[in-house]
Amino acid sequence: MNPNVARVLDGNIFVLSGDNGDIEATAANVCGFFDFDTRFLSLWRLRLNGERLNPLSIAERDYFALRFFLVPGEPTHYVDAKASVIRERSITGGIFEERLTVLNHDREPVEFSVRLEAASDFAPIQAVSEEREPVGRLYRRVEEGCLRLGYRREKFHRETVISADEPAAVDENGLTYTVRVDANGEWTTTLRVRALVLRPDGRDVREQLDRPPRRTNAEQQDDLAGWLARAPQLSCDWDAVTTTYRRSLVDLAALRYSPLTLPDQAMPAAGLPWVATITGRDSILTSFQALPVAPELAVATLRMLGIDQGSVLDDFRDEEPGKILREFRYGEQAAFEERPESPYYGSADATPLYVVLLDEYERWTGDAALVRDLEDEARAALNWIDEYGDLLGDGYVRYQRRNARTGLENQGWKDSPEAICYADGRLPAPPRATCELQGYAYDAKLRGARLAREFWGDPAYADRLEREAAALRERFERDFWIADRGYYALALDADGRQVDALASNMGHLLWSGIVEESRAAQVATHLLGPRLFSGWGVRTLADGQARYNPLGHHVGAVWPFDNALIAWGLRRYRLAEEAGRIAEGIIDAAYHFQGRLPEAFAGYPRELTRYPVRYPAANSPQALATGATFLLLRALLGLEPAGEHLVMAPRVPARFGRVELLDIPGRWGRIDVIGSGLAHADGGRW
Repeated sequence: MNPNVARVLDGNIFVLSGDNGDIEATAANVCGFFDFDTRFLSLWRLRLNGERLNPLSIAERDYFALRFFLVPGEPTHYVDAKASVIRERSITGGIFEERLTVLNHDREPVEFSVRLEAASDFAPIQAVSEEREPVGRLYRRVEEGCLRLGYRREKFHRETVISADEPAAVDENGLTYTVRVDANGEWTTTLRVRALVLRPDGRDVREQLDRPPRRTNAEQQDDLAGWLARAPQLSCDWDAVTTTYRRSLVDLAALRYSPLTLPDQAMPAAGLPWVATITGRDSILTSFQALPVAPELAVATLRMLGIDQGSVLDDFRDEEPGKILREFRYGEQAAFEERPESPYYGSADATPLYVVLLDEYERWTGDAALVRDLEDEARAALNWIDEYGDLLGDGYVRYQRRNARTGLENQGWKDSPEAICYADGRLPAPPRATCELQGYAYDAKLRGARLAREFWGDPAYADRLEREAAALRERFERDFWIADRGYYALALDADGRQVDALASNMGHLLWSGIVEESRAAQVATHLLGPRLFSGWGVRTLADGQARYNPLGHHVGAVWPFDNALIAWGLRRYRLAEEAGRIAEGIIDAAYHFQGRLPEAFAGYPRELTRYPVRYPAANSPQALATGATFLLLRALLGLEPAGEHLVMAPRVPARFGRVELLDIPGRWGRIDVIGSGLAHADGGRW
């Protein structure tokens, strides 16, 4: 996403605009007012006396509020500007509000014409970058001083209602004010834009739900202040760390989303603009990463995904009993089953990761009640691994889409079509068994065994899961290890042959613990070697592979969350120095992005560009990238729950200096951890 886009958001409701506040959406310019996976405004253009407005500055007060300072005309007019405009924008109570203030800097009264043009294409968020003619009927009408923009297709009905607190001349294309402003005076009005999801009886569907009252702007500010106060407090000698940490806390707060079926709890939405919705993998991994700062996010994530867990065989949705969904959307394409999005289960990794999060959450918080409440869901997920995940009966989790028309071909986190490839660029035939899926399954079985033994009262089941995990590890080492190259294959193809590309996926194997101890150092050497490590982070695919592209989404770009999992995995195998190098590179990159890590950035060598290059279509803020900051800190400080205690083993690179993370929440209450950046004579192992 364009880094110059201005944004305000509150969970899955957001506004993206140009730096002057205008919304002028095109296929190449993804902007608008979005709610319920639909764009409710595609045009929102302000003119003063017929002139466009240009920005002097933008003030981002909070994630839900922005202020634009503007002047009319071209930049050559700025020196002698006799008028200026302030646009104060917020998402308040689910409503897009904009307060306009026109200031007259002349010594005489001046008459101004203030014009706001408005329109909506009601495009589904997934289709906003496509040239698309609406299937249904668009309409506009003026009613009771409001402008109503609408779209109806059979029972699918959406409407945008624009109103203002000062009388305006309203027509079907916008609102016009003609105002006289005294010398050195000002004039103000507030416009409100409501997004309605209408039932056949004309009422908004959300009116029927038992949801908490929508928060005012002041309540949002209080909520954010409380969120920041409850989070552990960080101090560090390297300013880039504290800047990134605070930015990540604010962005995580912004992405909190209360699903319709859990109105009083919040889980992370995946990111703006493409995935501001319920997700499986992204919400699970973000909640895992955020355990040291906001463990409560895991509760809503686990409960929500349990509610929508697969229960039948449905080819269109790639649904299977026990499977955890990939995403849930409310847009037009989902409503008319043009895409399998409500929900869609095309994710092979979310299901074992569900069990991983449930176990890690209990280890961190001691919340045994949730583990018992979700026993059936966790057992169903574990059963899916063997019943439906093992497509060839060879003991490996594989994926092959059931929906051959619109389902995803790749169903791991690298889900672009070319992501899973041989070193020479060929694509393997499905079903594919990517290496990290086996690590997740191994981890899920061991964690499930602990839950069964300690909370579900089923030691026989626990013993079985442990035997299955041990057998999986043994055959994995046999079949995935490429002995003459010293690394693990990216995947196995349909015939069991190794897909030999060198990729970052094997770093997740360290996180899961499936790697044989004697091979961890070789894996780390590849991850931190020049083909994979750019200097800023580990690339998704190594330089030298046929499909390598530094701007390739999953074939060369650097993903912060990928690197955070790798860093935590390196610490698991006592490779602290290597983990520190990754953490330092990612935090250094964050400094160049003003503390906000994007979903991904280019894999160019650091010595070539000297600064990290933004990936052009990256979500930002994105939950996984936001959570990476917290997991990197956990890796540096060596934080690991052990019964009622938090074990700490800080190993901090010298550049960080002194790091203090105070009031870390968990079953131990609150605890402080302090680490200092020192050189280690033992090669960085702990």
